[in-house]
Amino acid sequence: MVLLLGACVLAGAAVRRGAEYDEAYSLFVVAGTPRPDWPAVVFTAARVRRVIAATAGPARIAAELRATDVHPPLYFWVLAAWRRLVGPGLRAARALSVLAALAALAAVGAIAVEAGVPPVPAMLFTLGCYGFAYTGAIARNFALAEALALAGVWLVLRRRDRPPGRGGPAADVAAGLLLGAACFTNYLAAFTAAAVVLALCWRAWHADGWRAWRAGGWRAWRADGWRARRAGPLAGFGRALACLGGLAVWLPVGLWFLLAQGGSRPGQFPPFRLGPGLVLLGRDAAGAIFGGLPLYAAGPARAALGAGLAAGLVGLVGLIAWRWRGIGRAEARGLLTLCAAAPAAGLLALGLACDSTPIELRYLAFATPFFALLLAGALARQDSGRDVGRPACRASRAVAAAVLAVQALALAGLLTRPETMQPARAAAGAAARLAGRDGRVLLPRGNDGVGVVGPFLLEAPPWLRVRLVTAHMTPAALRAAAAGAPRVVLAPVGVDRESRATVAHLQAAFAGPGWRVVGAGFDALALVPTRPASPR
Repeated sequence: MVLLLGACVLAGAAVRRGAEYDEAYSLFVVAGTPRPDWPAVVFTAARVRRVIAATAGPARIAAELRATDVHPPLYFWVLAAWRRLVGPGLRAARALSVLAALAALAAVGAIAVEAGVPPVPAMLFTLGCYGFAYTGAIARNFALAEALALAGVWLVLRRRDRPPGRGGPAADVAAGLLLGAACFTNYLAAFTAAAVVLALCWRAWHADGWRAWRAGGWRAWRADGWRARRAGPLAGFGRALACLGGLAVWLPVGLWFLLAQGGSRPGQFPPFRLGPGLVLLGRDAAGAIFGGLPLYAAGPARAALGAGLAAGLVGLVGLIAWRWRGIGRAEARGLLTLCAAAPAAGLLALGLACDSTPIELRYLAFATPFFALLLAGALARQDSGRDVGRPACRASRAVAAAVLAVQALALAGLLTRPETMQPARAAAGAAARLAGRDGRVLLPRGNDGVGVVGPFLLEAPPWLRVRLVTAHMTPAALRAAAAGAPRVVLAPVGVDRESRATVAHLQAAFAGPGWRVVGAGFDALALVPTRPASPR
C-alpha cells in the first residue's frame, strides 16, 4: 500500500510540475546535442521537439559529458536506453525517475527489516520527505543514484548474519559494486559510500579481538583465540576491504570523467562562508524533510513558519539522539546514522575544499531515507522484540502523526503550488496567451541556451514564435529583434546570471517611447508599437 501511495504521489508530481532548468540538460545530452545551436532569427517552439527526438549512443554521450557537464554517464546511458522504449518526451524521462524512486522506497523497507526498524513507518516518512519525492519526479540522476546506494546498504546489512567462514565476501563486493554504480550515477553518492565503509571499519575496530588488543596488547590478542579473531576484527576489516574492492572497480572510469569536467561550470556556486553555509544547510535540511511551506506565507508569518519547522527538525534530531541506543539493531544504527549525516558533512567539506557553497535541497535528499529510518526506530516501542513497530506511547503517536501531517501538506504543495516550481510552464503559458499566433516572444538565451530556453520551449505550444536575445545586444538590436511583429511579448525569465542581465537590458530597451503595454502575465509583458512597424 505504501508503494501504491508512492506511485500516485510521484507520478502526480511528474505530470503536474513544469519543466525545470536542469531537466533540459538531461534531454539534450541524451539527444546528443548538449548545447543546441539555436538560430539567430525567429523560430517556432516546435524546434525543440526535433532537437530532443534523436537518441545518441553511449560513446557520444560520454564524450559530450566530459566536455560540457559535471555528471557521470550511467544515468544518461540508462535514460537513452529507456527513451528508446517509451519515447523522447519529458514525461517519459520522468517516468524513469519515478520507477527508480519506487525501487528506492522498497529498498528502505528492506533495510528497515534488516535493521530491526518498523518498515511501514520508515517508508511513509521517506515518501513524505519533500527532497525524496521531488528528486523522484524530475528527469535527473538523483533517484537512480539513491536506489543503487540504498540497495548497497541493504546488502551490507543483509550480510551481517553470515558466519565469517561461509558465503565469502561476495555480498560485500556486490554492495561495493552497487555503491560504486551510485557514484557513477551521481558523484554525491560518494558521501553515502564513504559512510558505509567507515561504518564497517568502526564496527571492526570495536569487535572483540581489537578489544582484547587494546586491553592487553599482542599476547592478549593471541590468547583470545583464532576463532574469535576471525569472527571479530579480521572479518570486520575484511568486509570493509571487500566493499572497497567493489567500489574500486568504478574508480578509474569515474576519475576519467571527473578530472575532465573540473572546469566546466565555473562560478556555479557562490564562495564558501562557514556562517552563511551553515544557515543555508539548516534551511535546506528542513526543506528536504518538511518542504517549502514557508513559501506560501508572507512577512512575519513566513519567518515564524520557517522558524517553527527548523525547531521541529531540531526536536526530531534530539529525539533520535535521546533514543538512539534503542533504535533497531546495534550494528545497523551506527551505519544509518553515518549515512544520514554524511551528505551534510560532505557538502560542507566540499565547499571548504573548493571555496564554493554547493548546498541545495536536492543534494541533501541522499540523507532523507536514513533520517526516516532513524525516526521510525526512535518512535517505535523498544521494550521487547514483539512490540517492534508499535508506537511507544501516545506522545510517540502524536509526534508521528504531526510529522506525517506536515509532510502531507508539503507533498500537496509539491503537486499544486507554483511557489515550489520553476517559472517555465507559467511563463510559457502566459506568453502564448498574450502573443497569439501572430505575435513574437523575446526570450533570454541564458548562460548556454539550455537551462532557460529548453524548459520554456518544452512548455510552450509548438506554434509559438520565439526570438532569442542576449545581454550583449544593444538596445537598438533588441528593438530590431521585435521589428515587423504586430505584438511583442517580453519573457523576462531570469534564472541564471546571463538571463538576469538580459532581462534588465530588455526592460530598458522597451521602456522608452514607441511602445505601449497592452497586457501582462506571469513573467510576460505584451507590447505593441505606437507607430507603424518598419517594413524590415
